[in-house]
Amino acid sequence: MLSSMKIAAAIAALATAVVAQSDTTPVTGKNGDATIQSHNPAGVAYIASLTPTSKSNISGNVLALTSSDMVGVNFQIALTGLPSEGGPFLYHLHDYPVPADGNCTATGAHVDPFVRGEAPVCDPASPATCQVGDLSGKHGKPTNETFSATYVDKYVSTVPGDGSFMGNRSIVIHFANKTRIACANFVDYTNGTASVNTSSSANGSSSATGSSTRSSASQTGSATSSSASGSRTSGSASSSSGAAVSTGAASQMLADSALVALVGGLAMFAI
Repeated sequence: MLSSMKIAAAIAALATAVVAQSDTTPVTGKNGDATIQSHNPAGVAYIASLTPTSKSNISGNVLALTSSDMVGVNFQIALTGLPSEGGPFLYHLHDYPVPADGNCTATGAHVDPFVRGEAPVCDPASPATCQVGDLSGKHGKPTNETFSATYVDKYVSTVPGDGSFMGNRSIVIHFANKTRIACANFVDYTNGTASVNTSSSANGSSSATGSSTRSSASQTGSATSSSASGSRTSGSASSSSGAAVSTGAASQMLADSALVALVGGLAMFAI
């Protein structure tokens, strides 16, 4: 009799966990909903570069720069080499940088200054109720071996010291079951070259060292922001509303050069 009761209790607990994971009811964090970051400094840019390792073939870049109206962060993402199985994939901003040994587990949890937690899953129709670092939950999950997306996340900060600041964090890519596949650190890219902030990429080496040619004229790139109801094709989050990227040194550099040359000549993600 006691054994039967234990089995019934275990089944009930499992059912509750499954419901919690599938439920998308908006949840307010212990510190309230995420706040819109409306005072990000103009021209600031960060980049995280992923390179193939013995455990992953993923390569590409995640560029993050202050949007032109200084509200939130414009993310421009180009990845290739995602696994052929195990998706849809997840990617998040994580609390800590990747250590020198490339251990993605050491990056800690998702950036979550409002203490919202992972369950229930993010409702993209109510992004303020999602974890700040849950980028794929808010803007779409990769489903194919290549992935590109451009959007503005209004809840991410480029102000050092802010709880939603992403500049000293890392990007981590997961299988659908949350197993970590690859990771890389964000480094300052404001002047068009990546300066290391004591961080490492998943293969134990420093993150990207990109360079570019600046335009002599002031230019502004354009980007679009994905919405929760926007359609997504071939695993890429599509866009529904226009948003210009930052002016200043970062946007001048990006306007005249390609951000990413994807491995094997598969594609070029041009800014």
